[in-house]
Amino acid sequence: MAARKIQVLAFVGAPAAGKTEAASIAAELGIPVVTMGDEVRKELRKRGLPQNDKNTGRVATELRAMEGRDAIAKRCIPYINAIDTKVVLVEGIRGIAEVETFKKEFGDEFLLVNIEAPLEVRYERIKSRGREDDLLSLEEFKKREAREKGWGMGDAMKIASRIIKNESTIEEFKEELKKFLQQYKNTKK
Repeated sequence: MAARKIQVLAFVGAPAAGKTEAASIAAELGIPVVTMGDEVRKELRKRGLPQNDKNTGRVATELRAMEGRDAIAKRCIPYINAIDTKVVLVEGIRGIAEVETFKKEFGDEFLLVNIEAPLEVRYERIKSRGREDDLLSLEEFKKREAREKGWGMGDAMKIASRIIKNESTIEEFKEELKKFLQQYKNTKK
């Protein structure tokens, strides 16, 4: 019996570039979403820690130190494989080790997409989105981005097979994402 093939669309991008918005659009189109950050938030709850940028960053770094730089990816693979679907979106790649782990698991069915947006635009978005771990000054936001790049996020962004720019209106971004995602939803049935 041949192994079941699943198309994995994985989104990488700097904080507040639009990955969560892209995941919402995928969900609206009926594409299942696995959010890598949920694994870190689950660990925060397990440890009884409040969700804020400091704790989130510390726990994510500890998990990578204890379990390998691909720790979050390894934790997500069972969820991806358990979904009865032909296509799934993975939101929140943070490093090259995660990309390599997903490529090893899903081969040619893994597609890395970089969502790009300028720093100033991303900072304005992060201030308005209201997540507990987003209450940051511009300097703290820059430190968060540097921390994530330290996990290999910049390298992952560089090797993405596709780039989607998120520099204009939210409506234009949503429209471009819908066109991109629809081709997988329609052709991978």
